[in-house]
Amino acid sequence: MSNNALAPTEPSADASETSSGVAVLDRAFAILNAFGPTDDRLTLTELSRRTGLYKSTVLRLLGALEHGGFIRKLNDGQYAIGHQPLRLATLYQRSFQVGPVVEPILQQLSREQGETASFYVRQGDQRLVLYRVEPSRSVRVAIRVGEEFAIDRGASGKVLLAFTELLDPRWDEVRERLWAVSYGERDPETASASVPVFDSTGQLVGALTLSGPKGRFDVPAVMNVALVALLDSAKRATTALGGRGARYDASIARFAHEDAVDGMRRRDADAGG
Repeated sequence: MSNNALAPTEPSADASETSSGVAVLDRAFAILNAFGPTDDRLTLTELSRRTGLYKSTVLRLLGALEHGGFIRKLNDGQYAIGHQPLRLATLYQRSFQVGPVVEPILQQLSREQGETASFYVRQGDQRLVLYRVEPSRSVRVAIRVGEEFAIDRGASGKVLLAFTELLDPRWDEVRERLWAVSYGERDPETASASVPVFDSTGQLVGALTLSGPKGRFDVPAVMNVALVALLDSAKRATTALGGRGARYDASIARFAHEDAVDGMRRRDADAGG
């Protein structure tokens, strides 16, 4: 055999350690991801079941995660999320640099419309609730900051897809009119309306959204009021972020024109009666 021939070799120590380190991280992330939106605490047995890992492996990783502040061991022996994810979530929100602009707008929207106001961003094939404000009324849509939903359902998903997949013709209408609605797509009992918010470069920042029980949004006039409020709010947010607020004017004017036409029709009907 030639001296230049390549023979199989054992993986280097560095490669082996790197592979092992990645596997450990994957397992640690699996433990953290095992906690769902409604899980305040989980047992070792349940964590093992959800991750598919041996209890001994889970226990070892829980110790490391607890030491780092990502997991807390409770007095009853169960486990809960620690304080570090909250710190990282705060840094994550701050990285968008929209909180000071968006949060007061969400508060105003929720107060004036009496519905849940939220701000979504795209994370791969998911849409993530970055900020939200819920109304005081007892019947409302309840969502949590940090909660993720499939991006192919819901009004906010349509907006996020329309302005991140610019060559997809399915979203031409959403891009043209700057809004989207959904009725019972994610939850059969809810409806929502959503509009985009842009930055100084014209890039999408996120989707401003109003959600409520479908029974309240089934009335076209109610949905139109919500869309006008969203478009006006998105215009203010985009302007505050250095973007071109005038891009919303045509959509807002279209609703004003439709309202005027409807008013004329009602007057004509009353006169004819």
